[in-house]
Amino acid sequence: MAFWWVNHKQTRDHEVRGGYIWSPYRNANGAFNQTYENMRHAQVGDLVFSFAHGRIGAVGRVTAAATPSPKPLEFGSVGDYWADEGWLVEVDFVEVPKALKPSEHTELIAPLLPSRYSPIQKNGHGNQGCYLAGISDALGHLLMALTQADELPRSTGRFVREPEPDAEILEDLHRIEDDPELPVTQRVQLAKARVGQGLFRKRVILLDEACRVTGVTDKRVLIASHIKAWKDSSNAERISGHNGILLSPHVDALFDDHLITFEDNGQMHVHLSLPDDVLERWSIDPKRRVEAFRQEQSPFLSHHRSVFAQKIA
Repeated sequence: MAFWWVNHKQTRDHEVRGGYIWSPYRNANGAFNQTYENMRHAQVGDLVFSFAHGRIGAVGRVTAAATPSPKPLEFGSVGDYWADEGWLVEVDFVEVPKALKPSEHTELIAPLLPSRYSPIQKNGHGNQGCYLAGISDALGHLLMALTQADELPRSTGRFVREPEPDAEILEDLHRIEDDPELPVTQRVQLAKARVGQGLFRKRVILLDEACRVTGVTDKRVLIASHIKAWKDSSNAERISGHNGILLSPHVDALFDDHLITFEDNGQMHVHLSLPDDVLERWSIDPKRRVEAFRQEQSPFLSHHRSVFAQKIA
């Protein structure tokens, strides 16, 4: 296990909440940047300290190694000067019990900083141009103690077992892999989106904090489901967070099969073919109105309702 330190003042909230870190491949002028290259060296199980606004406020465990990825849309105008493609590393972040200002502990931290590509200066202020820095085990354990993060339970990542890909999914994955017109970065993200993972899942989590129906907030047990089915969507729609909804597994089963659907205002509709005892046993109130959806989700929901209406059984 290695320790890393990420400086991400501008994108901190998106990345910590979304469970990832992202960087371009190189500097805006095309120059090599070792702290961007470090993204490729982070391995599953490594720990990452989140530094922003002069303090370490979160720590995360790497759950998936770097993959090529488009710049997350949720960054908006932040980082307009960055390239549109780069590296994405999935990190399961949690807030530390005790936020740490390195500037208040320079006598302990400064001697342990790396001699090259240090994430901060000796006075505890951040080093501009440094994104992901490798730090020593000694510094890593010191930060764990100072933030009391060593008292946090070890993250186990997602413990919901993803269903085995069926023949249709496998066919789609092969089609993506064999499409010469798709850039490599898009192939990777489309393949992950096909099974509800990767950047698509991150984008859905940024929009939904809990299952719309059950209210469960633990992201490890929730499924990022496409609203407009994969087979009916364009490539852009397939990785759009607005084409997603975060649901508990049993609710996802009903939604994916178009046995339930929603109006834009959150009103639920239940298909006539669904036995009443299913909802009763699963504690789903068909009269409940969930949180209203965003305007950008309206066309996807409209398509879902259309399929729902055409469903015979």
